[in-house]
Amino acid sequence: MSGDIKELLKRTIGRKVSFRKTVSESDVYGFAGITGDFAPNHIDEEFMKTTSYGRRIAHGALMVGFMSRASSMIVERCPEVCETHFPVSAGYDRVRFVGPVFIGDTITVSYAITDVEETKLRTLASVHVGTPGAETVAVATHIMTWLPLA
Repeated sequence: MSGDIKELLKRTIGRKVSFRKTVSESDVYGFAGITGDFAPNHIDEEFMKTTSYGRRIAHGALMVGFMSRASSMIVERCPEVCETHFPVSAGYDRVRFVGPVFIGDTITVSYAITDVEETKLRTLASVHVGTPGAETVAVATHIMTWLPLA
């Protein structure tokens, strides 16, 4: 059976998903309330006018939350693996926030399975968050472990 799952996982390489979302005021305030991160760069417009950004920016961790949505979406593209295994996120490596996301920006999150760690039954995926004009604002590598169903 483990040989079968390894072959199924290898066949997922190259599968992709993406989605778009406009980051709203309520997204930022809701996330601040849930996490307790009320830093002025997220909630104080007047303060941010005095910075080089000129306005408030969304939380980087909120972008990781959107990456997580994409990882849930990819599962729908792997039904043959889900017959015998279920996915659990093992985390994100090399997460970088390389540009700001402003309230009102529309982001596109792209997720692509790029590799398999056969011995650990893991898929690795490249995750990219961009704004219109293809400006990169965040990147990461997602690690998904596929656990056998009981």
